[in-house]
Amino acid sequence: MKRKTKLPELLAPAGSFECLIAAIKGGADAIYLGGKRFGARAYAKNFDAEEMARAIAYAHLHGRKIYVTLNTLILDREMEDALAYARELYEMGVDALIVADLGLISVLREHLPALELHGSTQMSAHNSLGADMAYELGCERVVLARELSKENIAAVTEKCKPEIEVFLHGALCVCHSGQCLFSSMVGGRSGNRGECAQPCRLPYNGENNYPLSLTDLSLAGHIRELCDSGVASL
Repeated sequence: MKRKTKLPELLAPAGSFECLIAAIKGGADAIYLGGKRFGARAYAKNFDAEEMARAIAYAHLHGRKIYVTLNTLILDREMEDALAYARELYEMGVDALIVADLGLISVLREHLPALELHGSTQMSAHNSLGADMAYELGCERVVLARELSKENIAAVTEKCKPEIEVFLHGALCVCHSGQCLFSSMVGGRSGNRGECAQPCRLPYNGENNYPLSLTDLSLAGHIRELCDSGVASL
C-alpha cells in the first residue's frame, strides 16, 4: 500500500520528556514512547501515567502524534490489566498503540475498535503475506523486520494492504527481530517480555572479541531510496 502523503512520516523515539521536546523541535512528525507496563524496554526510564498524559497533550499542541509501545507478549493472567492499560491510554488521546501479541490485538479490536494499532517489529513481519495477516487482525500499520533488503521492502510495500514503517537507525538483533531467546536462556530475562539483557553484546573468547554484536543500523544515506519505496514512516 502506497503511503497517503508525499513524504513518509518521520518518527522518533523518546525515553524522557526532554527527549520528546527535542524530537518535536528537531522536526519529528510523531514520537513513540513506552509506559511503565507491557513495553519492550522494561528497564528504561519510560513514562508514568502523569508524564504520559502530559506528553500526549504537548505533542498534540504542536500538531504531532504519539504512539505508545505495548509490545511484549501478554500472559493470560495479564490480559485484563493490559486491556485496562490500553483503555487508559486511549482515553488520554494516544494516536496509536504499537503491539505484538496476537491475542491482545484481538481483545483490543473487540473492546477498543476505534484505537489505531501498529504491528511491532517484534512480530517479525518480513513479507507481504505477514503484513497482510497483521492487517486482517486489525493493524493499520506494520513495522517490518529489520533484516529486509531494499528490494524486499519495496516489494512488501507495493503488494500489502497496511501502511509500512521501517527503521532508519538503531541496534540490530543478532537474531530475527523479536525472536531471540538468548537472554531468556542464559539469564532468565526474556526479550519478548521487555527484559533483554543483551548477552549478544558481551565479549566472548577474549576481552575484545564480540562475535555476536552487530554494527548498528544506519540508513541515513538511503533515505531517498526508502522514500521512493512508498513506506509510510521512517
